[in-house]
Amino acid sequence: MSALETTAAISGNVGTIGYGLAAIGPGIGVGIIFGNGVQAIARQPEAAGLIRQNMLLGFAVVEALALIGFVAPLIFK
Repeated sequence: MSALETTAAISGNVGTIGYGLAAIGPGIGVGIIFGNGVQAIARQPEAAGLIRQNMLLGFAVVEALALIGFVAPLIFK
């Protein structure tokens, strides 16, 4: 199988592969957000409400990026 045939075989799944790679960033971002949030709450339990609010806001922004990565290949077909 030549390189050209291999490229032709995977060209139908480029959007799927792209989204899979794009989902890595938000996954790492969510882990960092909640990991650091739990550490911050453990250090300052009296600020738990504010920290939790900021964690959820950051989570929403990161997940919005993941959804944009999901929709973009569908729009730009």
